[in-house]
Amino acid sequence: MKKTPLYQDHVDLGAEMVDFAGWNMPIRYRGLVQEHEAVRNQAGLFDVSHMGEVRIKGPQATEYVQHVFTNDVAGLEDKQIVYGFLLNPEGGVIEDLLTFKVNDNEYFMVVNAANHDVDMEWLRSQVGDFDVEVIDQMDDYGVLALQGPKAQEVLQKLVEVDLDEIKLFRFNDDLTVAGVAAMVSRTGYTGEDGFEIFVKPEDTSKVWNEILRVGEGVVEPAGLGARDTLRFEAGLPLYGNELAADRTPIESGFGFFVSKDGDFIGSDVIKTERDNGSNRKIVALEVLDRGIARSGYPVYNLEGEEIGLITTGYKSPTVGKTIANALIQSEYAKLGDELLIGVRNKKLKAVQISKRFLAKK
Repeated sequence: MKKTPLYQDHVDLGAEMVDFAGWNMPIRYRGLVQEHEAVRNQAGLFDVSHMGEVRIKGPQATEYVQHVFTNDVAGLEDKQIVYGFLLNPEGGVIEDLLTFKVNDNEYFMVVNAANHDVDMEWLRSQVGDFDVEVIDQMDDYGVLALQGPKAQEVLQKLVEVDLDEIKLFRFNDDLTVAGVAAMVSRTGYTGEDGFEIFVKPEDTSKVWNEILRVGEGVVEPAGLGARDTLRFEAGLPLYGNELAADRTPIESGFGFFVSKDGDFIGSDVIKTERDNGSNRKIVALEVLDRGIARSGYPVYNLEGEEIGLITTGYKSPTVGKTIANALIQSEYAKLGDELLIGVRNKKLKAVQISKRFLAKK
């Protein structure tokens, strides 16, 4: 397995390490619920150095990104960030990612660890006649995510710039954090305010430990377990769960991040689906019976016909209920209607609820 620059720091903290997309990563330190609640109430610090980074440079960088990416980047200001997708010609999601606009001739993408190799091959295969260079920078960065209502208060102790100047979905690529050069974005994957900090691999441990030092009593190191429960509560998708190559962003409920007027790969499929509706939809469920609905479990209508599957399910630490997302046939998607979930040799009752599990922050 690959190791991030913080591998030894995780071991020293007693983290439980697991294989995640070929990386040896911490799934938890002192406990998933404790780490989850720290992010919701104070601050949590994640190692996300396994994520991939790609730089797009050249005179036609904007035209190229508009071609491969679903969201509109032409209207972005410099130092602005937007979320969106890479689609295949059938409209299926190859990847969900953040795209940073450095300037009209340069963009920076942050992609998932599990999809990095596929993404690089896809992006390079689409260059064609575009005058651009697609540069793999995965090995050039260590990345930390400091998330939670007290994230700014903690990070402010290690930077000289007023962090109020970095607005949501903006970045500054010329900062010093704990004495080392860094790029800092106001982004995250938890539903809370927070920052992602990009530094050289050799500087990652110093910044990690300085954040824990100045945030003692406030910042909790957090693993992949809490990262997943936090993003799920916040209504954020995970590739391989809510998003996949065999379903469109419309089916997954994320059409907002797909330009209505853009001419990108897969856009014709998306336009047809917008006009005619999708055959499947992701819905949110509250499980009424005792049990957890795990990813991949079948979903049935009340007549016992299989109509879909669970994409994510947990006992939510913040909501205090057992909740799930399910991809089902659109005709059965209706708030308040009951469905059944196949859990081992029994069927659990569930009711369709709003996907807004958390109050908006």
